Amino acid sequence: MKAAFAMWRNTRMIILTAVCAAIYGAALIAFKTAIPLIPGITEVRVANIFPMVFGLLFGPAGAWGSGMGNLLGDIFGGTLGPTSIAGFAGNFLLGYLPYTMWTAWVPFSDGSREWKSGSWRNWVTYVLIAFVSSAACAVMISIAVDALGIVPYAFLVRIITLNDTFASWIGMFLLASVFGVTRQQLGLFWADMMEEDDIGTPIAGPIGAWLVTVAALAGVMGGMITDLPMTAVGWLSATAIIVGCLLM
Repeated sequence: MKAAFAMWRNTRMIILTAVCAAIYGAALIAFKTAIPLIPGITEVRVANIFPMVFGLLFGPAGAWGSGMGNLLGDIFGGTLGPTSIAGFAGNFLLGYLPYTMWTAWVPFSDGSREWKSGSWRNWVTYVLIAFVSSAACAVMISIAVDALGIVPYAFLVRIITLNDTFASWIGMFLLASVFGVTRQQLGLFWADMMEEDDIGTPIAGPIGAWLVTVAALAGVMGGMITDLPMTAVGWLSATAIIVGCLLM
């Protein structure tokens, strides 16, 4: 989590945050009413090809940009409301978890922050992290929406998870096509722009990554693995996800 706060001392990272927010927000607004799934809450999220790509390319700038972009989408898309705060948090995770889990998620991680198109391990890791980050996002948003009495948690968490996962998987091909240009020609890869001391290497990172993984899976499939009410599982999962994120 250190890099997510240290980046605010880096001018280029701040600019990238604004760029990511603008791109994501514009894409969300463009498709806001195209194919609504639950009017005012969620729709087919074509724009969700971006957050995981932003996270792996721009690190914490991609995470903050995704959260802010979602807020912009709510403001200018006419869906701003109490759930927008949860939407910010959930979409922040869509950008935050990819770059933190990419190096901390043992044994899937190879320890490198880079994307390597020629590595089958990177492709598998991307697919799995896309699902985990989408599930974590879904848990955070769904539990808040349920608490407000708008949509039941058990119903919404699965819709958001599937919606975001499929979009993130499509984004994998975008990442593969732009990573080399972004890093080598534009010099905008996040780990090259930030000081190593500002990035940090959390000792408990792997524990945090697996805590988020287990919590996200439990949050989506809680009814299948426990007799607790799904809402109770959702609150426990959301709490564990927050703790896991702080450890990475």
